[in-house]
Amino acid sequence: MTEKNSLGSIFQEHKTLFVIVAVGLFLIEIEIFALAAMKSGRESRMQVLGPSGSVIYEADGADLSQFNKYYFEKTFGPMDRFDVRLVTFDRPFPFRAWFVAAVGIPVGVVLLFGFVIRAYMTLFYGESEQSEAGGTDPKSENPAVSRFERIVRMVSRFNIFVIGGLVMLAVLAYWVVPNLVTHLGRVGIETLIRYKWAFVSLALVFLVMVAWIIYLRYLLAKKAIDGQVEVDKYRLRLEAEQTRGPVAQLSYEPSGGSIEGKGPGHSEQWPPV
Repeated sequence: MTEKNSLGSIFQEHKTLFVIVAVGLFLIEIEIFALAAMKSGRESRMQVLGPSGSVIYEADGADLSQFNKYYFEKTFGPMDRFDVRLVTFDRPFPFRAWFVAAVGIPVGVVLLFGFVIRAYMTLFYGESEQSEAGGTDPKSENPAVSRFERIVRMVSRFNIFVIGGLVMLAVLAYWVVPNLVTHLGRVGIETLIRYKWAFVSLALVFLVMVAWIIYLRYLLAKKAIDGQVEVDKYRLRLEAEQTRGPVAQLSYEPSGGSIEGKGPGHSEQWPPV
């Protein structure tokens, strides 16, 4: 990119366009902030209660206008038969809605404008001239340009539509995800309250199954321990027999009144003959 096409020269050549775009975005931001501020603050409503105490009619403002009175009496009858109350409450500033609108609307407008310009250049000039005009060699850049211009050139190499799309997705996620989580939580609580006995029954069945599985694992572990004990006892008995060899045993014969020793090397009788 040559010095002629630097950031300063581009701004000087299209100064009027940049000023118009900046003023337009500024006016859009002011309007968005004003709308958000109008939705916040102290708000009053007039409510008309029916015989059962429920609200049957509601109108904005601290008093009913002539049109509201006419419409109410035309629909429900004379107003003297109903109770009227004034409800006042404070609404906080809708920061999330203001942030999403303040970021999403300008980005969307810029992306739409860039898409129109790119489509116009593609239709009337073709892709080849665009690539030749937009292709830059980092080694051929003017070293005298400022650091800010180099950063802008580096960022400009990325696709503006991809960056804008990511920004739009982030803004929409910031708006949609909290609302979705709140809605799912509210629906989940209502479902639990409405079908609480079904969920309690499922929880009891689950606990019974968990207790049964634990008991079966206990029995299996006990069987395994008993089997291992029997195996160890038999192994120890075999090792003892192999170590000691055959053991001499004494036998008594009541008819002869003698005691004989059985075993290797034992042939005596008691008492000796």
